[in-house]
Amino acid sequence: MQLNHIDLPVSDLDACMDYFSRGFGFEQLAAPCPGMAILRGDDGFVLVLNEVPGVVNYPPGFHIGFLQASDEAVHAAHERLRLAGFSAPAPAVSYGALAFYAEAPGGILIEISHRG
Repeated sequence: MQLNHIDLPVSDLDACMDYFSRGFGFEQLAAPCPGMAILRGDDGFVLVLNEVPGVVNYPPGFHIGFLQASDEAVHAAHERLRLAGFSAPAPAVSYGALAFYAEAPGGILIEISHRG
């Protein structure tokens, strides 16, 4: 079984679309209605963003993870975010993986890692 998509509620659709597009290379697809964005990653994974009124409160520990093919790819992902104007702590070894965490607009925690 392969995960096809995830649908996240967001409070600022435009900011999230920009973050995932410029920071992670997601391509924006046609959305079926206003207030929704459909983004596709280079591996075919689809990220659906639905704008909701007010603040979205994700539960403690909630995050999404993007597994990379190599340590070099983790560093490249970090550099892409930096060049897009977003900040994230430098990659470091954690629980046997090279990883870093970034926060998308609205408090979406993202883990980028490679498990060697």
